[in-house]
Amino acid sequence: MDTRRKINEKSKQEQLDRVHPDPEREYLTTNQGVRVSHTDDALKVGERGPTLLEDFHFREKLTHFDHERIPERIVHARGSGAHGYFQVYEPMTEYTRAAFLQDPKKKTPVFVRFSTVVGFRGSADTVRDVRGFAVKFYTEEGNYDIVGNNMPIFFIVDAIKFPDLIHAIKPEQHHQMPQASSAHDTFWDFAGSLPEITHMLMWVLSDRAIPRSYRMMQGFGVNTFRFVNAEGKARFVKFHWRPLLGIHSLAWDEAQKLAGKDPDFNRRDLWEAIEMGDYPEYEFGVQMIEEEDEHNFDFDILDATKIWPEEEVAIRWIGKMTLNRNPDNFFAETEQIAFCPANVVPGIDLSNDPLLQGRLFSYLDTQLIRLGGPNFQEIPINRPLSPVANNQREGYHRTTIDQGRVSYFPNALGENKPRPAPAEEGGYVHYQEKIEGRKIRARSEKFNDHFSQAKLFWNSMSEVEKEHIVKAFHFELGKVSDTGVRSRVVDLINNVDGDLAIRVAQGIGVPPPARKGAPSGTKKSPNLSQETTVMDTIKSRRVAILAMEGYNRDEVVQVEQALKDAGAHPEIVSEFYGRVRSADGKEMEVDRSYATTGSIVYDAVYIPGGRHAETLKNQSYAIHFVNEAFKHGKPIGAIGEGIELLKASAIKGVAFADTSGGEALAEMGVVTCGSQGSVESFIDQFKTAIARHRHWDRERMEQVPA
Repeated sequence: MDTRRKINEKSKQEQLDRVHPDPEREYLTTNQGVRVSHTDDALKVGERGPTLLEDFHFREKLTHFDHERIPERIVHARGSGAHGYFQVYEPMTEYTRAAFLQDPKKKTPVFVRFSTVVGFRGSADTVRDVRGFAVKFYTEEGNYDIVGNNMPIFFIVDAIKFPDLIHAIKPEQHHQMPQASSAHDTFWDFAGSLPEITHMLMWVLSDRAIPRSYRMMQGFGVNTFRFVNAEGKARFVKFHWRPLLGIHSLAWDEAQKLAGKDPDFNRRDLWEAIEMGDYPEYEFGVQMIEEEDEHNFDFDILDATKIWPEEEVAIRWIGKMTLNRNPDNFFAETEQIAFCPANVVPGIDLSNDPLLQGRLFSYLDTQLIRLGGPNFQEIPINRPLSPVANNQREGYHRTTIDQGRVSYFPNALGENKPRPAPAEEGGYVHYQEKIEGRKIRARSEKFNDHFSQAKLFWNSMSEVEKEHIVKAFHFELGKVSDTGVRSRVVDLINNVDGDLAIRVAQGIGVPPPARKGAPSGTKKSPNLSQETTVMDTIKSRRVAILAMEGYNRDEVVQVEQALKDAGAHPEIVSEFYGRVRSADGKEMEVDRSYATTGSIVYDAVYIPGGRHAETLKNQSYAIHFVNEAFKHGKPIGAIGEGIELLKASAIKGVAFADTSGGEALAEMGVVTCGSQGSVESFIDQFKTAIARHRHWDRERMEQVPA
């Protein structure tokens, strides 16, 4: 029978190759493979007569179109994905039997989906929100999913509150506004009534909620899991992803403008970086706690509203993930990918984290309706690389054609195949945790400490980051119409820090707390601040070069090449597309025009010398470009006559080099050099300024009109 089937399959393929020899599918066909001769007009009775239902091509085309939309995800609807691979640094045999964590030479394929949480599919990328960071590993033992976020904690302790959280944060029921925003009454009414949310509020109102790029964003598993080794010993673990480019964010004003100028900013950034070979890289780390130490902390390690401070539980960096290929089809891959925290492999197990326990059910349950039934695992992007053998044969959209007549176990007619695999053959064995207790609706007492880690987060922020959090509260609560709701939130954060509560109250028009809360103390965790991140690379940064007719071409070529050699991407920005002529009569292609871009899409700005500066300083677009970059803390460089544009801008409190002869001078991220100065020195200082990402120490930034 097997031999006959192989012969038939070979014959069928040979026949198909003869009928359709062109692998590029040159000709349009129906879904049945019938070539179509005309697709511009439906079949009619005469040129102006009624359309005929016998036109099977017309009916198939319209029917498919009518049913193309699947339900969007309730949360994480707007996403962007990429393929890549993962490699472990060294065997992790001591801690887990998971096969993909053993061989440093082995590359495990992955697919990663980044996303916003609250907004619909049509919302903008740069809204203030948590970001999803979900990774599917296609391992030799089956698919394994880490379903995480860019923040290490969550809003709630127990998954039973998840529907309430999402109902509160989504657009309000009576008018479906606002879109993709928590800045409205219902969310803050919910938040002000739920003390356990306080720690997460600090994270969401920090710069973490507006990442510069998915490539510069941390990821966290959020929940507590277990590593289990071959001997059956278990350890509690939390998972971390660390971008090698560092952790960087947008300015709030910049994020709002990008939502209009380029609502696909983060998605486009990821796609273009991969296309240009700037492959995003993330180190994979684990925090581990021995089972016997489970209760030796002043927080409950199963509480998803708490971090495990690195000062108490160090992160061990055990591998690296590289994203090196964009999807071939957004819908088939990014939209149809299905993650679930219950997708684990031998050597990785679950914990009693009450948020995780609810997610195990919810993720799978959601896929059943979103992807049309129980066979969504057969969609190519969800299909494991390891063989699948079970007795599940039917249901919507079944694509596997199983052989044989038995679909049950045990069976004699099928020689008891497929049968359970023993542990030594890779069979999954659940960790044998001893559990005793009564059935109750309650939580551990340690779960009720809602403010200690919120204080820790606030203390760990730099003064600039604290200022951003205060302003975020002013924006969010300023959108709340009910003064009672605003006052309750102020009372809530008074438990974090009394001065914080007073500053917030002042900005939203409500009285300060009747009794000022205690200071947040001095305990810190430095790694919580983005000020401690990587600031020694300009790889993949985008630099705008403002140029009009008469620019100094030799200087531009020298600076441009130095930036490219360091991994940055300089682009010529001018008034119009086309070519722009230099002072010596040569031309360069314009990459972007003022009308199609702005400083908000770049990481730095450079103004070369040349007589074109006279034109630039009289152009409102150019002046606005520089003002806006300065306001957003971005590096700005100018040489020779280019300094005149800076003088014509609203930049104040910064010393510039002498236009004609001054050596390179760097102050608060503004790097200038006279026409007779050292261009090499300028380049070195400009690269250092770009690597810092933002320069928040600038004087009177908020006074700059932009």
